[in-house]
Amino acid sequence: MEEKYIASIDLGSSKFGLCVARVNGDDVQIVYYKETPSEGIRYSMIANPLKASEKLKEAVHEAEKELMIKILQVVVGMPRNEVAQVTASARIDRSHPDDYITAEEVQTLKSIALETYPLPNPESQIMYGAVAQSFSIDDEIQLVENEVVGTLSSSLEGNFKVFIGSRKATTALDKIFNSLDIAVAKKYFLPEVVAKTVLTDEERMGGVALVDVGAGVTSVAIYHGGIMRYYASLPFGGKAITNDIRTECSISEDLAEKIKKRFGACQPGKLASLSEKVLQIRLTEPFKEVPVRYISEVIDCRAREIVDAVLYYIQESGMQNTLRSGIVITGGGAELTNFVNLMKEMSGYDVRKGYPRFMFSASVGSGVYSTAATAAIGMILSAKEDRLPDCVTAPEKPIEEEEELVEVEVTDETPVPDDMLFAPSEFGEEVKPEKPQKTKKVKVAKPKSEKTGILSIFWKNVEGTALKIYDKANQEQEIK
Repeated sequence: MEEKYIASIDLGSSKFGLCVARVNGDDVQIVYYKETPSEGIRYSMIANPLKASEKLKEAVHEAEKELMIKILQVVVGMPRNEVAQVTASARIDRSHPDDYITAEEVQTLKSIALETYPLPNPESQIMYGAVAQSFSIDDEIQLVENEVVGTLSSSLEGNFKVFIGSRKATTALDKIFNSLDIAVAKKYFLPEVVAKTVLTDEERMGGVALVDVGAGVTSVAIYHGGIMRYYASLPFGGKAITNDIRTECSISEDLAEKIKKRFGACQPGKLASLSEKVLQIRLTEPFKEVPVRYISEVIDCRAREIVDAVLYYIQESGMQNTLRSGIVITGGGAELTNFVNLMKEMSGYDVRKGYPRFMFSASVGSGVYSTAATAAIGMILSAKEDRLPDCVTAPEKPIEEEEELVEVEVTDETPVPDDMLFAPSEFGEEVKPEKPQKTKKVKVAKPKSEKTGILSIFWKNVEGTALKIYDKANQEQEIK
């Protein structure tokens, strides 16, 4: 099969996760994954497109330089906050009832539901997507998608969960990538792609709540019978914890984030010997001393608020008694020490951390297997299933820069590399070069970029000697 590349970008409130994968049939190999600090993103929505595009341009350029490719198009995720869910239905009468119902007909039905649903405010709202809940044919109801495909019927009716979001947010997405001359191949509703990455088929069938704790948004997606039945989001996440540490300790946000990742933990009563340690912050005058236990108490208060809000939405869904597989926590916030134990203690459910499942190989660092990478990896896997075209291309061969010739003065003091003392002639003899005169102007090719090896050492020595001669001449002139 033809090999192609797919690029995805997770636009988070605290970081951009850029991922590039080589795809050959069902084989997916991650060849690049890196997280860079983001700007201009709030609550997973683009608040300042200019700032966001500037930081994103740096991240894309770095990936292109390392891989020696040109990114032409990417897949991205839509905002997870301020998403409303409504119920929609659609029906088609089939002209050939004796033919099997196909997957294409199901997709057509979904498109009809999206196109015909009356948006309350079409100028500011847009459809993010739809998830099929059930289908009905002539003599059966409540069929799921994989059951209805292949049946016979004169009609097909479907019920869908339709997710509505901000039109302004998607317009800002297009604005950013247009400024970078990168096309958006597809926009994904992230809860669905993350679920494909971290949940097993058994969990989705038996009932599970997928909690994605990002920096600016925490989302809750509930699955049962293999289908997403409910979705809700909270406008706070890991960044709220960082801000609490910053405020309480009167330090910068960057330092607070580092302290959270290195020493942060929930449940201060379970820190054992770590709770006795004291952090000395030397970036202030006088130095500050902050007990690790106090930092944990600050974190624990905000973490409990997040868990309480998640449990509220699980209760509101009416599916709290169907979660046989409990809760799966993913996203960057899931890495917070003891957060899984806190969720388990407060909810009473079985709770596990959701890492990307091994549906791919990787030739990059371990970060690609972290909970923070689930969105970027999920979009890659979904784009592979959607058979999107090649997203990158190799750049044209760069034109070699001409070397710059400069004049320098060479004296007896100029050191000459050992390998230049004797050079073989065309007859195989060793010919000793002539000894340079005391002052002689020669032209030396100065490389425009940093190089290693003998020539660069020689150039630095020659350049240094020339500067010494220049300084000496100036001194003699001043004395005169």
